[in-house]
Amino acid sequence: MNQYARMIIVLMIISMASGAVLALSYEVTNPTIQEQARQKLEQSVLIVIPGATQMEEIQKDDITIYIGLDDEGNKKGIAFKTAGSGFNGPIEIMVGYDPKEGKLLGIEILSMSETPGLGARIQEEAFKDQFKGKSVEDEFVAKQDVEAISGATISSTAVASAIKTSLEKVVEIFPVGGDY
Repeated sequence: MNQYARMIIVLMIISMASGAVLALSYEVTNPTIQEQARQKLEQSVLIVIPGATQMEEIQKDDITIYIGLDDEGNKKGIAFKTAGSGFNGPIEIMVGYDPKEGKLLGIEILSMSETPGLGARIQEEAFKDQFKGKSVEDEFVAKQDVEAISGATISSTAVASAIKTSLEKVVEIFPVGGDY
């Protein structure tokens, strides 16, 4: 057997072994990764719905809705995920909403890749707190009824417009004053 054929066979064996190790590590770690993602999602729902200690997931019109419940099973509000296009990529947001009052309960930034010190400030409580109590009737426009972060208008606008767009769809499903 010549030298080139031997090298090709050795490389094929190494490649197959590497692929097998990679597949095995995926199979071993994937359940843990999925469980951590589920826990993070549940934690974000409980953060944006004050008083909720557990959640129930439902599908309505291609939107996943999370109903926040207290210990007695009373509904405390709903939550839904939305996403906007920030300066450096997508921004995923969990939004808490009270259909009876027609007001937001809070928001939580799930993921983003904004510039540290500028757009990443959308994760700060000062920015997120301004959405608590906002009505579905509000415009959600940066520099008007939403305080934009100085130097990060794109990120601020992305959050506000993502919330407004998804909130309009959610209000069609759960009208203000209605039951959920």
